[in-house]
Amino acid sequence: MRLVTVRPAVGDWTTGAAHRPALVLPSGRLLPLGALVDVAPTGLPSEIGRMDLAAVLAVDPDLRALRDAVAAADQDEMEAASLDPGSVRLIAPIPRPGKIVGVGYNYLEHIREQGLERPTRPVLFSMFANAVTADGDPIRHPAGTHALDLEAELAVVIGRRASRVTVADAAAHVAGYTAANDVTARDWQGQTKALRPGEKGDGQWLRAKGSDTFLPLGPVMVTRDELSAAGGPGQEHGHGGPGDGRGLAVRSWRTAAAGPDAGQPFQMQDGNTSDLLFGIAELISIISAEVTLDPGDVIVTGTPSGVGVFRDPQIFLEPGDLVTVEVDGIGRLTNPITDVEGNAPTGSPAALFMAGRVS
Repeated sequence: MRLVTVRPAVGDWTTGAAHRPALVLPSGRLLPLGALVDVAPTGLPSEIGRMDLAAVLAVDPDLRALRDAVAAADQDEMEAASLDPGSVRLIAPIPRPGKIVGVGYNYLEHIREQGLERPTRPVLFSMFANAVTADGDPIRHPAGTHALDLEAELAVVIGRRASRVTVADAAAHVAGYTAANDVTARDWQGQTKALRPGEKGDGQWLRAKGSDTFLPLGPVMVTRDELSAAGGPGQEHGHGGPGDGRGLAVRSWRTAAAGPDAGQPFQMQDGNTSDLLFGIAELISIISAEVTLDPGDVIVTGTPSGVGVFRDPQIFLEPGDLVTVEVDGIGRLTNPITDVEGNAPTGSPAALFMAGRVS
């Protein structure tokens, strides 16, 4: 199954009451879960239509009730009750995760491009829900950073509460996967290659990775079973079997607002989750040994090589740019880069993109 969270195309998008999960039908139309309750003969709990996706996972970790309802419902009735995707906007599938755990240095080629030693344990950090934004919405460039960078990543959505789980049991705790862009202010992070004379960075990554709008997620959550056909064989320890997220291409592009290639998408990253050092199952096991993971929590699993700070010359994001990340089997996230007020230079790729979404 493919699930999204929708909001009205116009009006007040800020209240949780306006946000509803929906099922992506084979036709591409969107069936809100509340509408599925009305057409399914299986006795799906009526309150499920008023829940966000994290709450749905809390009561239906395997989404078995949803699967049964879809299987039992009349296909024509589901189509009739569905929405035209153009009539709504998507927000992040999990708009406000309870916990977001990031993983650093988890792709072998990304480790090599930095000249680092291979870590023996994953490097973990945290982000908060304020960082989450949606496909198509602006990433706001803070005035205080001069080294804003992108990181295309596969993100894991937890479906079943995980505490001290083994690698062998970890897959049962995964609801699905989505795409992520772990936007990072490299100077605030303290990355040596991004620092100007006299700069030191923050000494930790919270502001560098957790600022408002720094974590686009989406556009959909793809359940583990649906993604399993795309998964390849694990090449490192921590391989968790079918549906473990291995074998997926992870890519990114930047369309610059200025410079000789202005307006032309330039590919930054072209990696594959088979290059993950610590696999999904191993990450869940290691994190849950001390940190309980709850339904709707998100693990952002690391980025492949090709980020801007390690290029020569370096490439950083500026207001007016457009950035896209893509994960095979899930889809693309495209976000305009704006200033802190949400503005982009007239005629820039970001401004044209935003004008197209409004029109």
